[in-house]
Amino acid sequence: MNSLLLKGFEVELFTGLLTGENVGVSDSVTKEFPDFVKEPDKRNLEYITKPELEYTNLKESLLAPRRKLRKWLSNYGLTILPGSTLSLGNTEQFERSDSFNDYHDFIERSYGTNVVTASVHINLGIEDLASLFAALRLVRCEAALFLSLSASSPFLDGKMTGFHSQRWIQFPRTPKDVPLFINHAQYVSWIEQQLAEGAMHNERHLWTSARANGPDRPYKLNRLELRICDLITDCELLLAVTTLLELRVLSLLNNPSKLDPQEVSSLSLSELSKIIDMNEELAAKSSLDSTLINWVDGEKISCRQWIVNLLENVTPLAKDMGLLHQLNPIHEILEKGNQSMKWVSGHSNGVPVHVLLKETIDEMENEESLPYKPSATLG
Repeated sequence: MNSLLLKGFEVELFTGLLTGENVGVSDSVTKEFPDFVKEPDKRNLEYITKPELEYTNLKESLLAPRRKLRKWLSNYGLTILPGSTLSLGNTEQFERSDSFNDYHDFIERSYGTNVVTASVHINLGIEDLASLFAALRLVRCEAALFLSLSASSPFLDGKMTGFHSQRWIQFPRTPKDVPLFINHAQYVSWIEQQLAEGAMHNERHLWTSARANGPDRPYKLNRLELRICDLITDCELLLAVTTLLELRVLSLLNNPSKLDPQEVSSLSLSELSKIIDMNEELAAKSSLDSTLINWVDGEKISCRQWIVNLLENVTPLAKDMGLLHQLNPIHEILEKGNQSMKWVSGHSNGVPVHVLLKETIDEMENEESLPYKPSATLG
C-alpha cells in the first residue's frame, strides 16, 4: 500500500504582545473569522485545515490562516506567539472565552490553567478499523519521539521549568490509564464504561498522546489523531514530522506482522502501556537528549538513535513515494536541536525570555511573508 493518506491539522495558537505577553482575543477573532474556534481560555484559539492527500498545498493550508490572523492582530498591536505554554504567564488566572459554556466551566473547575496550552494535532485518514487500531498501537508506542522533535515549551511564568515540554508535563492526560486497544469493540466498550463511571465527561474527553477519531466517536471512526506534539511553528518541520508519521503508518499497513506491537513486541500490551507513559515523561523532560525504552524488546535506547533508526527504516518507502527530501528538516533538528533546546541554550547564555520569543515571532512572520510556491505533486 503506497497510496498517500488524507492529512489534516488542528493548530492551536496563542495571541499576545510583540514582547511575548499573552493577550486573549479569541471571542473577537472567532466573530471576525468563523474558521477559527475558541478554546476555553481566550488567550488561545484553534484552526483546522481541510484534509488533503497530497503534500503539494499543505504548507499554504497551514500558513494562510496564520497570515490572515496576524494581519488582523496587527491592527491592535498584537501578534501570534510561539511556544506551547504561557511562557510569560499569568497562570494564576483562567480567562474564560465563553462564560455560558458548560463544558468550558467544567474544564476551568477541573484543570485550571494546566490546559491553557498550544499544540498541533496531526490527523491521518484510516477507514479500515483493524488497520486504524494497529496504527494507533504503533503510534502510541512511538509518540514520545514525535514529542521530542516538536518540544517548544521550556518556559512558564517567565521562568525555565526544567522540562523541554512543560506543556505535556502539565496537561492532564485523561483518563489516567488508557490501554492499548486490541480492536474497535474493546475501544467502544471501554469508552462507554469511562463515560458511565464519570472518568470521561464526554466522548471528546480522551486526552492521550494519540487516539482514534471520527464523525461519531466512539462508534464511527475514520482517522488517527496524534495529539502529543507541541506547537511546531516552522511549517517545513511540521510537514517533515507528518511525513515521518505517515511513512511509519504506511509501513505498518504494508506489513502489520512486522510493526504491530501486538504482534511484534516481547512485552504484553499492559506492560507497553506503562512504557508509553514513562517514555512520554522522559521525552517531556529532556526530549532529544532522553534515554527511552524501546517497545520492541524493552531495552533502553537514546531518543536520537531511535529517530535515526526510524528514518533509516522508512527511507526505501520514502524514495519510492518521492518523499525523501521532505524528511530533511528532521536531520537538521537532530543535529541542531529542537525549539526548546535552542531557547534553553539562549536563556542559559543570558538572553531574556521575551527576547527569545520576539526572535521566533520574527521567524514566523518571515515564513508567512515568503511568496507561495506550490511544490511538485508527490507520491
